Amino acid sequence: MNWKTLLCSDRIRSYAGASGTNDLRSEFEKDYHRIVGSASFRRLQDKTQVFPLDKSDFIRTRLTHSMEASSIARSLGQNIGQYIIRSGKDPDFDLQMLSDISSILQCAGLIHDIGNPPFGHFGEAVFHDWFKENLPRLTFEGVPLNKYLSPQMVQDFCHFDGNAQALRLVTKLHYLVDEYGMNLTIALLSTIIKYPVSSLEINKDSGNIKDKKSGYFYSEKEIFDKIQTAAGTYGCRHPLCYILEAADDIAYLTADIEDAFKKGFVTYRILLDELRSEDVLRRMLPEDQAIHLQMVDRLAQKYENGIKRGVSDPESYAVSNWILNVQGFLISCATYGFTRNYSAIMNGTFTSDLFRNSHGSALHDCLGDIAGRHAFISRPIFKLEISASTILEFLLDKFVGAAIYYDTDHRLTDVQDKLMTLISDNYKFAYRRYSEGKSPQEKLYLRLLLVTDEICGMTDSYAKRLYQELNGID
Repeated sequence: MNWKTLLCSDRIRSYAGASGTNDLRSEFEKDYHRIVGSASFRRLQDKTQVFPLDKSDFIRTRLTHSMEASSIARSLGQNIGQYIIRSGKDPDFDLQMLSDISSILQCAGLIHDIGNPPFGHFGEAVFHDWFKENLPRLTFEGVPLNKYLSPQMVQDFCHFDGNAQALRLVTKLHYLVDEYGMNLTIALLSTIIKYPVSSLEINKDSGNIKDKKSGYFYSEKEIFDKIQTAAGTYGCRHPLCYILEAADDIAYLTADIEDAFKKGFVTYRILLDELRSEDVLRRMLPEDQAIHLQMVDRLAQKYENGIKRGVSDPESYAVSNWILNVQGFLISCATYGFTRNYSAIMNGTFTSDLFRNSHGSALHDCLGDIAGRHAFISRPIFKLEISASTILEFLLDKFVGAAIYYDTDHRLTDVQDKLMTLISDNYKFAYRRYSEGKSPQEKLYLRLLLVTDEICGMTDSYAKRLYQELNGID
């Protein structure tokens, strides 16, 4: 792969540029303005990051997480771009390319979670379970849906993924001018495709990180192929995708610890003891142990500094300030991971994340483990997730039941007809546009996607409110 092709500024639909005007923005800077001005991006302010339906103003939402990931991604892009230039690793890489990758990564950070359903990753799990259970039970023309649809169509729903939905949303569903969605640049679209495989090609045991999930639905296969060809990735991850993923990791790992602390799931003492535990240290090489313990000692030092300064809550002071140190440390580790493996990344043979075999690998894993055990596995979270599951399962039951025979000769019930009127006109326009001339099988598949489009587009609050309204709950 080469940067000239990878930084393709073309769009799926070409358009008349701003020639003859004073608009000096690059195509990637224009992407940024398309994103921040979109309703889909604004809705992230009321979507779960970790804690569903949380009433606290402090706890992060998908919007604040995306903004943090965007900022970190841009910083990583600047660090890595400067290294490529200074080291002479790639004579063709210049200052304009450095500017471009920073802009692309900033945009990618903003939209990397834009396709996620309400209630965070738990929402995806509800989708998986519901479709696995109900596709064999529901029928069309007397045939179970899991038999009527093609294998990939079935797996698209049983392995429903927010990454694939993000690609669908920005290329088709966000009605800006026409059916091409936001019509973003090829380089940006390629960067957000974390998993360049279909739902039939998922292989978590392959040892290659790109095979863990699906990156596009059957409905976007043609768009996916165009992106791959234009960017020159051909089944490999775009190099910037590794940087985006690292930025996402840094943002959520540090935020989850801070949010869990604010909610009382993790205390200063628990965090300190877990980071120093023998269990953690024995998994490290001696040189990694020393660096890890230096980072942990900084947490204790910040606590002592807080006491000396007379702050009202030295534990909170220590954790919040230490988180900033951790972010800087992990940014350095990710920069090292990319530059050290530059050739393999550009050849498409690099198979892990940027933290593997770096000094930050142990801290990266440890933070995720602490948050997982102390915050995600807790009674309050379980209650919220059960509530979220009830809401999503109800909406799927009602909307899928109505959508199966929507736009066919079969008459819907009055309730089903009214349910279909609740679905976004933009999404129904996309359905009509892309179902035209398609087989009955493909039309049914697109009608089911019409439902997942609608539910994924809901905020947490709207999904809850709609559930209450449809059930007559005040």
